[in-house]
Amino acid sequence: MQFEPVSRPTPRMPHAQTHELPTPVMPKCEARPLLKGQKALVTGASSGIGKSIALALGHAGADVCINYVAGADKAQAMVDELTGHGHSAFAHQADVSKEDQVVAMFDAIRDEFGTVDILINNAGLQQDAPIDQMSLAQWQKVIDVNLTGQFLCAREAVREFKRRGVKPEVSCAAGKIICISSVHEVIPWAGHVNYAASKGGVMLMMKSIAQEVAPFRIRVNSIAPGAIRTPINMQAWDTPEHYAELLKLIPYKRIGEPEEIGRAAVWLASDDSDYVQGTTLFVDGGMTLYPGFETGG
Repeated sequence: MQFEPVSRPTPRMPHAQTHELPTPVMPKCEARPLLKGQKALVTGASSGIGKSIALALGHAGADVCINYVAGADKAQAMVDELTGHGHSAFAHQADVSKEDQVVAMFDAIRDEFGTVDILINNAGLQQDAPIDQMSLAQWQKVIDVNLTGQFLCAREAVREFKRRGVKPEVSCAAGKIICISSVHEVIPWAGHVNYAASKGGVMLMMKSIAQEVAPFRIRVNSIAPGAIRTPINMQAWDTPEHYAELLKLIPYKRIGEPEEIGRAAVWLASDDSDYVQGTTLFVDGGMTLYPGFETGG
């Protein structure tokens, strides 16, 4: 038996462009006092995403503790910038992977501010290597800071939130924890197995804590940045050629800016998002949308 060949129409490519793409326009967003009267701790706040979050919280009315592990001059510059704008801030050195230092940091915040309303679990690092060349020390260091550090800070924050309870004149919630994760909580990353494992752990840690403490009116969520213009990933955007390669992974066709993570953190920490619990907000220009399939598969 013979079959006639079937003529199939050529599939349309949903990504096909018949004209030039629009030039990216950056948003202009005025700071609003959404966090007036609240006290915040931002870990790893002296540079990069942590710095932008700390500034955004301060401009939104919060008093801010700038945590840092190294670079006291940068941390003090942050304090000076915030106080120069009329905000209250102080710096505190602590390694978030060390239990005694985390406990002491929360004691210092209570001494300075009286309490803490917002924890931004931001401190993190990378120590990259192929899996067969990665040392146990490289694995452990990343897990200790990126995952254990977030656990220790979250535990101390929950203890303080439960002790104080809800103060309706300050916030609808007893406290807010925002874990800074990464698109690599869901996207595998060859050569970065320790980092990806730590962020995958942050995702389920965040959700489990959120489930447990929700009845106490404690909100726990994550922000998962994609490609953000910071020194840690400068090699991905430092030349036109590198930037063009990066944009292949971003459907929105521009890199993200640290200030955009700051604005997302302000919203998640504010009462505007009071019914948001146990979720990850991806701020990634669509990186998690499997851009390799934009040609229709």
